[in-house]
Amino acid sequence: MNVALTGKPIFTQRRFWQTLLLSLAAFGLSGCGINNIPTFDENVKATWAQVQNQYQRRADLIPNLVKTVKAYASHERETLEAVTEARAKVNSMQVDSGIINDPAKLKQFEAAQSQLSSALSRLMVVVERYPDLKANQNFLALQSQLEGTENRISVARRDYIAAVERYNREIRTFPGRIWHSVLYSDMPLRDTFKATSEDAEKAPEVDFQ
Repeated sequence: MNVALTGKPIFTQRRFWQTLLLSLAAFGLSGCGINNIPTFDENVKATWAQVQNQYQRRADLIPNLVKTVKAYASHERETLEAVTEARAKVNSMQVDSGIINDPAKLKQFEAAQSQLSSALSRLMVVVERYPDLKANQNFLALQSQLEGTENRISVARRDYIAAVERYNREIRTFPGRIWHSVLYSDMPLRDTFKATSEDAEKAPEVDFQ
């Protein structure tokens, strides 16, 4: 058997150096950002899931909110119907993780949510005319939940926008641009939320006091 000067078999030494070189190569590649694009992609998906969760939470609150308001202001039919119809439109949309790769569908989703926000804002104006409703304990609880949800929506949207910007920047700049062309060319640039009205980045006021 061929033995090196150290007395160890040659194939053992070769395996050692091969393992060492592979380890150094893997370490070097990770330091060059080869994993950044898929990592940022997963973050985009995770933050989008939070956006969906918070919008769904708001949609789930609306039936009880409408029912409570209707008990005190049943003749405000037009406003109540606008909220109900806007919610139905949101719930009828087929939304999954694939929507973040489809700018047209994302725009439709955002428009539907904006319509629901506008309908809720009109409902809030109506509430101001009914002191007894504003003092109702069930309504006060719904008010608190809705306010918290609107704040969560604002935070979730902000986090999603930041995640998309980071992902897109990685694809467009060096060295991420190289890794994208070589390994991740099937991963597209992504669209994000756009302000549809002045101060759209702020959570709407839901203080009924």
